[in-house]
Amino acid sequence: MDRMASIELALKNEDTEMKFYLGEAQRSKNPLARAMFKNLAKDEAEHKTRIQGLHERLIRDGSWPQDMPLEVAGTDIKKTLEKMLHTKGADQAHDHDDVRAIEKAIDFEAKGERFYVELAKVCQNPMERRFFEFLARLEREHHLSLTESLAYLQDPAGWMLQHEKAGLDGA
Repeated sequence: MDRMASIELALKNEDTEMKFYLGEAQRSKNPLARAMFKNLAKDEAEHKTRIQGLHERLIRDGSWPQDMPLEVAGTDIKKTLEKMLHTKGADQAHDHDDVRAIEKAIDFEAKGERFYVELAKVCQNPMERRFFEFLARLEREHHLSLTESLAYLQDPAGWMLQHEKAGLDGA
Protein backbone atom coordinates (compact mmCIF):
# COMPACT_ATOMS: atom_id res chain seq x y z
CA MET A 1 0.00 0.00 0.00
CA ASP A 2 1.45 3.37 -0.92
CA ARG A 3 1.89 6.22 1.55
CA MET A 4 -1.16 8.24 0.48
CA ALA A 5 -3.44 5.21 0.48
CA SER A 6 -2.19 4.30 3.98
CA ILE A 7 -2.82 7.79 5.29
CA GLU A 8 -6.26 7.90 3.69
CA LEU A 9 -7.09 4.55 5.29
CA ALA A 10 -5.85 5.87 8.64
CA LEU A 11 -8.14 8.90 8.24
CA LYS A 12 -11.09 6.66 7.45
CA ASN A 13 -10.35 4.44 10.45
CA GLU A 14 -10.06 7.37 12.86
CA ASP A 15 -13.33 8.81 11.53
CA THR A 16 -15.13 5.46 11.85
CA GLU A 17 -13.88 5.01 15.41
CA MET A 18 -14.82 8.59 16.37
CA LYS A 19 -18.38 8.15 15.07
CA PHE A 20 -18.70 4.79 16.81
CA TYR A 21 -17.56 6.25 20.13
CA LEU A 22 -19.90 9.24 19.83
CA GLY A 23 -22.83 6.94 19.13
CA GLU A 24 -22.00 4.70 22.06
CA ALA A 25 -21.58 7.69 24.39
CA GLN A 26 -25.12 8.76 23.52
CA ARG A 27 -26.55 5.25 23.79
CA SER A 28 -25.01 4.09 27.06
CA LYS A 29 -26.71 4.69 30.40
CA ASN A 30 -23.61 3.72 32.38
CA PRO A 31 -21.61 6.78 33.52
CA LEU A 32 -18.24 5.03 33.15
CA ALA A 33 -18.94 3.71 29.66
CA ARG A 34 -20.40 7.06 28.57
CA ALA A 35 -17.39 9.03 29.86
CA MET A 36 -14.92 6.59 28.31
CA PHE A 37 -16.64 6.75 24.93
CA LYS A 38 -16.76 10.57 25.00
CA ASN A 39 -13.04 10.75 25.76
CA LEU A 40 -12.20 8.24 23.07
CA ALA A 41 -14.26 10.19 20.52
CA LYS A 42 -12.37 13.36 21.46
CA ASP A 43 -9.01 11.60 21.12
CA GLU A 44 -9.92 10.05 17.76
CA ALA A 45 -11.09 13.45 16.48
CA GLU A 46 -7.71 14.88 17.40
CA HIS A 47 -5.87 12.01 15.71
CA LYS A 48 -8.00 12.56 12.62
CA THR A 49 -7.20 16.28 12.61
CA ARG A 50 -3.47 15.55 12.93
CA ILE A 51 -3.52 12.98 10.14
CA GLN A 52 -5.66 15.27 7.95
CA GLY A 53 -3.08 18.03 8.35
CA LEU A 54 -0.35 15.62 7.34
CA HIS A 55 -2.39 14.44 4.35
CA GLU A 56 -2.93 18.01 3.17
CA ARG A 57 0.77 18.81 3.46
CA LEU A 58 1.73 15.67 1.55
CA ILE A 59 -0.65 16.62 -1.25
CA ARG A 60 0.61 20.21 -1.30
CA ASP A 61 4.35 19.59 -0.90
CA GLY A 62 4.71 16.07 -2.28
CA SER A 63 7.04 14.96 0.52
CA TRP A 64 7.01 14.21 4.22
CA PRO A 65 7.18 17.43 6.26
CA GLN A 66 10.37 17.79 8.26
CA ASP A 67 8.69 19.85 10.97
CA MET A 68 5.75 17.56 11.78
CA PRO A 69 5.46 17.56 15.58
CA LEU A 70 4.91 14.25 17.33
CA GLU A 71 2.36 15.40 19.82
CA VAL A 72 -1.32 15.43 20.50
CA ALA A 73 -3.16 16.49 23.59
CA GLY A 74 -2.67 13.82 26.21
CA THR A 75 -5.47 11.36 26.62
CA ASP A 76 -7.18 11.36 29.97
CA ILE A 77 -8.69 7.91 29.65
CA LYS A 78 -6.92 6.58 32.77
CA LYS A 79 -7.97 9.64 34.77
CA THR A 80 -11.54 9.14 33.61
CA LEU A 81 -11.54 5.58 34.87
CA GLU A 82 -10.08 6.61 38.23
CA LYS A 83 -12.58 9.47 38.59
CA MET A 84 -15.55 7.36 37.57
CA LEU A 85 -14.75 4.69 40.15
CA HIS A 86 -16.17 7.04 42.75
CA THR A 87 -19.25 8.01 40.73
CA LYS A 88 -22.55 6.51 41.79
CA GLY A 89 -23.69 3.90 39.33
CA ALA A 90 -20.33 3.47 37.56
CA ASP A 91 -20.30 -0.19 38.52
CA GLN A 92 -23.98 -0.70 37.69
CA ALA A 93 -26.51 0.10 35.03
CA HIS A 94 -24.40 -1.29 32.23
CA ASP A 95 -25.99 -3.66 29.83
CA HIS A 96 -24.82 -6.25 27.38
CA ASP A 97 -24.57 -3.55 24.70
CA ASP A 98 -22.02 -1.65 26.81
CA VAL A 99 -19.89 -4.77 27.16
CA ARG A 100 -20.19 -5.54 23.44
CA ALA A 101 -19.33 -1.94 22.53
CA ILE A 102 -16.24 -1.95 24.75
CA GLU A 103 -15.17 -5.30 23.29
CA LYS A 104 -15.61 -3.85 19.80
CA ALA A 105 -13.64 -0.76 20.82
CA ILE A 106 -10.83 -2.96 22.17
CA ASP A 107 -10.74 -4.69 18.79
CA PHE A 108 -10.69 -1.30 16.96
CA GLU A 109 -7.76 -0.10 19.04
CA ALA A 110 -5.81 -3.36 18.70
CA LYS A 111 -6.26 -3.29 14.92
CA GLY A 112 -5.27 0.39 14.83
CA GLU A 113 -2.12 -0.32 16.80
CA ARG A 114 -1.15 -3.19 14.47
CA PHE A 115 -1.91 -1.05 11.41
CA TYR A 116 0.34 1.80 12.58
CA VAL A 117 3.11 -0.59 13.68
CA GLU A 118 3.10 -2.18 10.22
CA LEU A 119 3.14 1.23 8.53
CA ALA A 120 6.09 2.29 10.68
CA LYS A 121 8.04 -0.85 9.76
CA VAL A 122 7.99 -0.03 6.04
CA CYS A 123 8.79 3.68 6.34
CA GLN A 124 12.18 4.77 5.06
CA ASN A 125 11.86 8.32 6.35
CA PRO A 126 12.69 8.46 10.10
CA MET A 127 10.13 11.24 10.73
CA GLU A 128 7.42 9.21 9.03
CA ARG A 129 8.37 6.08 11.00
CA ARG A 130 8.30 7.98 14.32
CA PHE A 131 4.90 9.48 13.47
CA PHE A 132 3.32 6.06 12.91
CA GLU A 133 5.06 4.58 15.97
CA PHE A 134 3.62 7.47 17.96
CA LEU A 135 0.10 6.76 16.67
CA ALA A 136 0.57 3.07 17.50
CA ARG A 137 1.43 3.98 21.11
CA LEU A 138 -1.73 6.10 21.38
CA GLU A 139 -3.85 3.21 20.10
CA ARG A 140 -2.12 0.89 22.59
CA GLU A 141 -2.95 3.25 25.46
CA HIS A 142 -6.61 3.27 24.41
CA HIS A 143 -6.59 -0.52 24.12
CA LEU A 144 -5.22 -0.96 27.65
CA SER A 145 -7.62 1.59 29.15
CA LEU A 146 -10.60 -0.05 27.50
CA THR A 147 -9.46 -3.45 28.75
CA GLU A 148 -9.32 -2.03 32.29
CA SER A 149 -12.77 -0.47 31.91
CA LEU A 150 -14.24 -3.74 30.70
CA ALA A 151 -12.68 -5.62 33.60
CA TYR A 152 -14.17 -3.08 36.01
CA LEU A 153 -17.67 -3.31 34.51
CA GLN A 154 -17.61 -7.11 34.54
CA ASP A 155 -16.28 -7.47 38.10
CA PRO A 156 -16.09 -4.18 40.03
CA ALA A 157 -15.28 -5.80 43.37
CA GLY A 158 -12.53 -7.98 41.89
CA TRP A 159 -11.11 -5.04 39.95
CA MET A 160 -11.03 -2.88 43.09
CA LEU A 161 -9.37 -5.65 45.08
CA GLN A 162 -6.70 -6.07 42.43
CA HIS A 163 -6.05 -2.33 41.92
CA GLU A 164 -6.43 -0.93 45.42
CA LYS A 165 -3.33 -2.90 46.53
CA ALA A 166 -4.73 -3.34 50.04
CA GLY A 167 -2.81 -5.81 52.14
CA LEU A 168 -4.43 -8.59 54.11
CA ASP A 169 -3.20 -6.94 57.31
CA GLY A 170 -5.27 -3.84 56.55
CA ALA A 171 -2.27 -1.76 55.50
